[in-house]
Amino acid sequence: MSSKTPPLAKTVPTERTHHGDTVVDEYAWLADKDDPDTIAYLEAENAFLKEETAHLADLQEQVFQEIKGRTQETDLSVPSRKGAWWYYTRTEEGKQYAVSCRVPADGDTPPEVKPGERLDQEEVVLDGNELAGDSPFFSIGTSTIAPGGTMLAYSTDYKGAERFTLRFKNLETGELLDDQIEDVFYGGCWSADGSTFFYTRVDDAWRPFQVYRHTLGTPEDVLVYEEPDERYWIGIGLTRSERYLVLGAGSKITSEARVLDANDPTGEFRVVRPRTVGVEYSVEHAGDFFYVLHNEHAENFELATAPLDAPGDWTPLIAHSEGTRLLDIEAFSDHAVIHFRRDGLTGIRVLPYGDEAPRNGWRDRVEAAYAGAAYEIEFPEPLYDVSPAGNPEFSTRRLRLAYTSMITPPSVYDYELATRELILLKQRPVLGGYTPDDYEQFRDWATAGDGTRVPISIVKRKDTSAPAPTVLYGYGSYETSIDPGFSVPRLSLLDRGFIFAVAHVRGGGEMGRRWYEEGKLTRKRNTFTDFVAAARHLKQARWSDRVIARGGSAGGLLMGAVANLAPEEFAGVVAEVPFVDALNTILDPSLPLTVIEWDEWGDPLHNADVYAYMKSYTPYENVDGRSYPPILAITSLNDTRVLYHEPAKWIARLRATAQGGPFLLKTEMGAGHGGRSGRYDAWREEAFALAWIIERGTS
Repeated sequence: MSSKTPPLAKTVPTERTHHGDTVVDEYAWLADKDDPDTIAYLEAENAFLKEETAHLADLQEQVFQEIKGRTQETDLSVPSRKGAWWYYTRTEEGKQYAVSCRVPADGDTPPEVKPGERLDQEEVVLDGNELAGDSPFFSIGTSTIAPGGTMLAYSTDYKGAERFTLRFKNLETGELLDDQIEDVFYGGCWSADGSTFFYTRVDDAWRPFQVYRHTLGTPEDVLVYEEPDERYWIGIGLTRSERYLVLGAGSKITSEARVLDANDPTGEFRVVRPRTVGVEYSVEHAGDFFYVLHNEHAENFELATAPLDAPGDWTPLIAHSEGTRLLDIEAFSDHAVIHFRRDGLTGIRVLPYGDEAPRNGWRDRVEAAYAGAAYEIEFPEPLYDVSPAGNPEFSTRRLRLAYTSMITPPSVYDYELATRELILLKQRPVLGGYTPDDYEQFRDWATAGDGTRVPISIVKRKDTSAPAPTVLYGYGSYETSIDPGFSVPRLSLLDRGFIFAVAHVRGGGEMGRRWYEEGKLTRKRNTFTDFVAAARHLKQARWSDRVIARGGSAGGLLMGAVANLAPEEFAGVVAEVPFVDALNTILDPSLPLTVIEWDEWGDPLHNADVYAYMKSYTPYENVDGRSYPPILAITSLNDTRVLYHEPAKWIARLRATAQGGPFLLKTEMGAGHGGRSGRYDAWREEAFALAWIIERGTS
């Protein structure tokens, strides 16, 4: 271990007063990225971390080689058909980024994919390696092909700041158009004729708030819509049918959609239904009508239909269910697919339309089909995650599905609607002799202090004897579910005798909308106490002899909170891009995302009760002199979502105030929220974190 003295951040007392409460923040100065002292401190922390973890270099390299050795580096995704083309991506050994390609299509059966081989008649649509060049960071914000397949819109970011430059490419000639638009956000969509592209811009708080219309070859773009309410994000897309543009505005709890005939890009958008606080809905075009998925008087959402000329007139089709959370509806020419969640697992329901009623009797036909023909696809494993994936074509006899479990690598299936046959097209190769039968997965339950049963997903090697060192992962915010999925890097833990577990804590969506509601706002502490209960259960049930906690972003807030609540329960904590200075951030409406986040965390700026509640759990506010476990915080200087200074301040205060540790900070000086952008760089970063975890679990 290193004998180097850890850096101590200077203290510059800064007062914060709200609701009669004055707090002194000694490290507020770290929020100034332009202050040379800030950069010097971050670099000093990086230097200290490098020396402190130098003894892990061989282990890190070993884990990196394991990840690399298990990965099919030269590979192709399963092609998805859109119009006259099959689209896919491929990777090449030694190259950081994927290459987007296409080949001519004939029918619904995709061409056979063979590892290491390219498809005949391949056309390169976009080569990420050529675009990245020698840049240390590179990201694509959108890559969208116009109907007809002749034009490509794509955007690039070379800093990690999530502000992109939009370009256009003629796919017939390979020519790059002169049109170039700076400072755009993710996403965007084409009009039906491919003459016009719609894109979004962000405000100073990084909120997408404007939609612009760009007509190819013209210098002036037209502002189509601007959202004045700072709680709402906006986005725009083209329906699968290519008949409608859908412009959506949404806060954390409310949404509003507008539709426009995609053949009339200069027309006026129509509001589907004006926003009502607390009502969320989405619109899917189904040929003769719209599907509307909404939560009006339906906590777990209800599916309705609506006529094209009156999209706000909703007629229920699938009523609300206490036990089933409706997640999404995907419409096709002759069927619809419902993605749902039940008992902590995802599922697929198919609604074939049939010919029970004439085309102009769409509502009777759909209702009759649902009543008599709807069915669910069954899967054999006790834990899994399944979702529709790669279904861009409106008229198709097959449904593309993505499937995985904690022991089954990501798999791509086509579901043949006529025969109800699941056809495995590809399972991600795991090299080096991986055998799923060597591993086993379980669902266990912890009991929280209020009696709530908290599900835990667990995977281990069959020959690993419990109790064993355990990595416990958690998130628990925004109704985001951490579903049981496969991970190649995780094998480096499992094969060293570790157990891996996911605590499906409240604040996530694993058990339905109520599970989310019980872990937000002034019930947020349930997220943290659920995780602590899961950690204690793993020990009491003899799964684990030591627990290393891991989480990122809002899951990083969870890490900081549980380190304060029960530091004795953890042998180590890994907090990635952690939201650990949440109160100071949510108090400042000038910062990115703050006003939007008030629906998730509450508004401490204007509500004294919310202020006091957040102050009671925010990790940075509650560091004290107790003995903490070793903590590794990982952040990025250009992160626009969780700003780098949150973990920097947290580590500074831990080092100055707490016992135990060590407390380590790793700052990527040229990356954003997602960390390093190239796949090899990302593997090295993961190998570093895993090496640190392995030492915590075995020392």
